Amino acid sequence: MLYLPTLISVIEVLTVTVPVLLTVAYITLAERKTMASMQRRLGPNIVGYYGLLQAFADALKLLLKEYVSPTQANLALFFLGPIITLIFSLLGYLVIPYGPGLALSDFNLGILYMLAVSSLATYGILLAGWSANSKYAFLGSLRSTAQLISYELILSSAILLVVMLTGSLNLTVNIEAQRVIWFIIPLFPVFVIFFIGSIAETNRAPFDLAEAESELVSGFMTEHAAVIFVFFFLAEYASIVLICILTSILFLGGYLYITIPLFTLVQHIDFEYYINNLDNESIFSDPFMEGILYGLTLGVKTCIMIFVFI
Repeated sequence: MLYLPTLISVIEVLTVTVPVLLTVAYITLAERKTMASMQRRLGPNIVGYYGLLQAFADALKLLLKEYVSPTQANLALFFLGPIITLIFSLLGYLVIPYGPGLALSDFNLGILYMLAVSSLATYGILLAGWSANSKYAFLGSLRSTAQLISYELILSSAILLVVMLTGSLNLTVNIEAQRVIWFIIPLFPVFVIFFIGSIAETNRAPFDLAEAESELVSGFMTEHAAVIFVFFFLAEYASIVLICILTSILFLGGYLYITIPLFTLVQHIDFEYYINNLDNESIFSDPFMEGILYGLTLGVKTCIMIFVFI
């Protein structure tokens, strides 16, 4: 019985981490499909139906690939850098509310925690570039670190404007404050600035100059390969998903959905309760179904933002 709280905590962490990693895998597939359609190509279409298993094939290839490390590298920091980047990219999901009370930790300083975690991930990039003992990787890490730190100022300023409206750093409080109107409407210029900063933070085009493929090959990860490269790959796309979720929470109402008569067509709805409580968005009599609807609402908003990023 003494191990029961620890077991529950492990299950909770796996419940969040495993779907995040699966989401990252399929985001790469969606991006490749989107680029293929833009270039009049088919894209991945062999492994699995419509190429849906291509992400797992790529992961298996990288896991089985022979690993080659620089002879003069600081191996401890060389391996530790990608691990730090991935860990701090995943730690941000700790305070994400998927519904009222549906979070691993409903931290009162959740926004400050996410800013701190995202800043610490920069150290992994810097260590990876420096420890490789390669001028190309070192210059790439400096460029990437400088870009991340500079655009964090823009993100922090935009987030502080939202915090000034709600008066709280709690993510759930910021979501509940948007029941009347989503913040994207009164703060649309701030949303545009935040979105541009988010693109720069995640090294997406046209802010993908940190890698500088023309002169620095692949930037800070030039010397990394096989499993260690996978850590950087997962961390980059996990950060994209996290920033899209944060954008949905701060400006698009998070898990809040708009009550429309279409929901009355769904089963498991208490119609009499819905008619008598039109002002209340909680239209499901079953808390389980209501929690699923909250999670799906946040997922749909996040998918829209991810598609914009792609």
